[in-house]
Amino acid sequence: MRLSTVILPIHRWSEGQKIWRRAEELGFHAAYTYDHLSWRSFRDEPWFGSVPTLTAAATATERIRLGTLVTSPNFRHPVTLAKELITLDDVSGGRVTLGIGAGGTGFDATALGQEAWSPKERADRFGEFLPLLDELLRTDATTREGAHYSAVEARNIPGCAQTPRLPFYVAATGPRGLKLTAEYGQGWVTYGDPKGPADVPVERAPEVVGKQIEKLTAACDATGRDVRELEKMLLQGSTAERPLQSLDAFVDWAGKYQELGITELVIHWPVPDSIFENDLAVFEQIATEGLAQLG
Repeated sequence: MRLSTVILPIHRWSEGQKIWRRAEELGFHAAYTYDHLSWRSFRDEPWFGSVPTLTAAATATERIRLGTLVTSPNFRHPVTLAKELITLDDVSGGRVTLGIGAGGTGFDATALGQEAWSPKERADRFGEFLPLLDELLRTDATTREGAHYSAVEARNIPGCAQTPRLPFYVAATGPRGLKLTAEYGQGWVTYGDPKGPADVPVERAPEVVGKQIEKLTAACDATGRDVRELEKMLLQGSTAERPLQSLDAFVDWAGKYQELGITELVIHWPVPDSIFENDLAVFEQIATEGLAQLG
């Protein structure tokens, strides 16, 4: 099992770079950031762009993997996103993982002036977005016409530093998203029950994820994919669980998900006076000792 962190893009770089370097010093497998234009309680506070932030983080670090959790079609297009990802992968020396999903409601969904898409519309768009992005990142020139996304002789030379392209970690719980995960993903992402993770009793939270993994396995079986090939990531912070209160609480929490088959846990870097407020000393103890305590 691996342990990673999410660093929100809320810091001016003079301070932010210290956090990304510290994440590497603490031994985190990866450091991710949210790919939003703004987000929830942080809407009227500083919030920077994810790709420029990750590019800066790539130059400030040497070993830690970097990525988005998650990018979506809400304000992205596969052609321009592919160019940015190829550049980021080059700058980082092949350390980028793309967390990607269909998106949802919220500020990103309407910031460009459009009406928020229905769940079906999001699934339809994602069903075009992901295959096109896959092709763009694998080939020098791409032409494809879709109902929502097209590319005409889109050039992507020299391609990703990682081959055949950088890995996709797909956030999905529904049948169409899980099918795309099986077909295109190198990893799968969940944060619990998508309809209301915080409403699920703490003792039942692992059960929800366990059932999602069963559905993921069925989707892989249907496409002839071995589910064991996929990394399985749990993003902490949306459920009523409180694993960052102490080292013992983390070990107990992590052990339950390790038994279910989760291979990567992602915890939020503490942000004072927010929903992600936690004791930084405890957080750093978890980072350095947490997985070792699992046995």
